[in-house]
Amino acid sequence: MSKQQPQGTALITGASSGIGAVYADRLARRGHDLILVARNRARLEALADRLGRETGRRVEIIVADLGAAADQRRVEERLRADPSITTLVNNAGTGATASLIDSDPDALETMIQLNVIALTRLTRAAAPAFVARGRGTVINIASIVALSPELLNGSYSGTKAYVLNLSQSLHHELKDKGVQVQAVLPGAIRTEFWDVAGLPVSNLPQEIVMSAEDLVDAALAGLDARELVTIPSLPDAGDWQRFDAARREMAPKLSRTQPAERYIAKAAAPVAHAE
Repeated sequence: MSKQQPQGTALITGASSGIGAVYADRLARRGHDLILVARNRARLEALADRLGRETGRRVEIIVADLGAAADQRRVEERLRADPSITTLVNNAGTGATASLIDSDPDALETMIQLNVIALTRLTRAAAPAFVARGRGTVINIASIVALSPELLNGSYSGTKAYVLNLSQSLHHELKDKGVQVQAVLPGAIRTEFWDVAGLPVSNLPQEIVMSAEDLVDAALAGLDARELVTIPSLPDAGDWQRFDAARREMAPKLSRTQPAERYIAKAAAPVAHAE
């Protein structure tokens, strides 16, 4: 049984399997009580029972479909009202691997609802409560496709770019208010995600596939190091730092009173007319 000091309660979405279930295991062993949120009651109950026995932590489940407004609002209210919650792990999400023109638009809308709308609403519910208490952690699971939109489906990568941008903005807002924000950018992870997305993980080159356990352990090491953005597969952290520095350097140049000279020159050039 765990001897860790109590760390408050972690609410984890998409907690019944894969990355979410590993976060539940690791955070319980770090001393967190848990609120596990997912649709699959049987899996949640089995996980809660095991973690309660193995760690001695209090583990509660909330059976909820975060794509459904009523369920989403129930979880929001819990985040607003429960002062024991110190950590939110926004892990619930789904993906797409087909091209945009080959995708079902209703399925894309469902994905956006879960990956973007639900995550935003839960974050918005938790953040003011964390600020009021002067303590809290928000962990948002994004993806490497946030940085590489040519991979997989562009709508999916767009949702994960949103998660990254939201995390960076939230960090800017809350860094001096006792709230830690982390965006985790996994590569290919060995979970059921790929089956749901339509591309079984067995079809991927196995040299690019990481286990969920290694992913979460690396992400928590990044959290301990107070990284805003954690990319577990990236060998040289300097690559991300240079990428982000280039973005920041460009920012003051993006809005000016006049178009860039290259466009003015082109606009002023005479148009040749055929005889």
